[in-house]
Amino acid sequence: MSASSNDLFYSRLPVNAIPLSDLLLEEHLFFKVPNNWHVLITDVKNSTKAAMDGRHQTVNLVATGSIVAALNVALKDNIHVPFFFGGDGATFIIPPSLLDATLTALQHHRENTRKNFDLDLRVGHVAVADLYAEGHDLKISKLKTSNIFNIPVLLGDGLAHAERKIKDSDLNYPDLSVGNEELDMSGMHCRWDKIKPPVTDNEVISLLVIARENEKQSSAFKKVMENIDAIFGSQENRKPISINRLRMVASFKKIGAEMRTRLGSFNTWYMLRTWMTTVLGKVYFRTKKGKEYLYKLVDMSDTLVIDGKINTVITGTKEQREKLHEVLEALEQQEQILFGLHVSTESVMSCYVRNLEDQHVHFIDGADGGYTKAAGVLKKKIALLQKA
Repeated sequence: MSASSNDLFYSRLPVNAIPLSDLLLEEHLFFKVPNNWHVLITDVKNSTKAAMDGRHQTVNLVATGSIVAALNVALKDNIHVPFFFGGDGATFIIPPSLLDATLTALQHHRENTRKNFDLDLRVGHVAVADLYAEGHDLKISKLKTSNIFNIPVLLGDGLAHAERKIKDSDLNYPDLSVGNEELDMSGMHCRWDKIKPPVTDNEVISLLVIARENEKQSSAFKKVMENIDAIFGSQENRKPISINRLRMVASFKKIGAEMRTRLGSFNTWYMLRTWMTTVLGKVYFRTKKGKEYLYKLVDMSDTLVIDGKINTVITGTKEQREKLHEVLEALEQQEQILFGLHVSTESVMSCYVRNLEDQHVHFIDGADGGYTKAAGVLKKKIALLQKA
């Protein structure tokens, strides 16, 4: 099926090669999401408890799986859609032509998640037209973050409202049979060990920031990003992963978790084949092509997400983190933002790899449930504010 002009809305957006703090105030570089598109959200229920129980890597695995399932649907029609990784789930904005197939794929992934990990993956969607009718905004742009990687930047409160709507009313996609159609999870790779920061004794910081007033979101986010740049340096300098800290894991436990996510069940041949390719991968990454892939891996790591809030994983010293905390608390006291922050000693990475050249993206989180625990801090602040 050939993609329509409406389907290609996101694909045709220009990529902006300017600092994020500048882009945030350039209204003319943001475009309204089409009325007939849909916001689709996945979310692991009770993810905070799962993280506290030591299951944060499984939660990350399930969240990554939902991205793989959805993007493989879009890939079949050569359609690019914006997506946002959140540690315990993901958000997509998709055209109507992809809605039914994407929901079916995610329902299949949801069933596999229940069966294999005893976790419930919430899946829901809201029409963009409904969000607009209720007075919410969705404005999107593209930002070049490296020579080969760009990210969607979304402003407005539309995604936050869609998430509340789905969670509060439990507007989940019903438990329908997915039939005999196979779930395409090709490209999913989760074989990297926990990753120490590039500099010994540095911290890994998972940070979430929302603006107190939607109308002042751009200016509030600009202040936060400018301070992060001033304290930690460029995005490249504050990335929590580096080539010399990457280690592949060939344990059957880790491969088994990936296998059950991809296939939905145990398969001896898959287990042995994957174990062998993982072992051989350690040799491959010493070759010229392997080293080029690792450079791209670091370059294409998803450490900054702007989806109506700031989500970022960065590394730095304790002193830098304390300075950032002071700045964020000051902005919070001025009623400009609310934030949640969690400190880890390592990061974790899961990957979507269609090929080793240019079709891969790598999702980063704090090793002990960084985003999930930062979200827990932020939710408590929001609850207190609502009670006041």
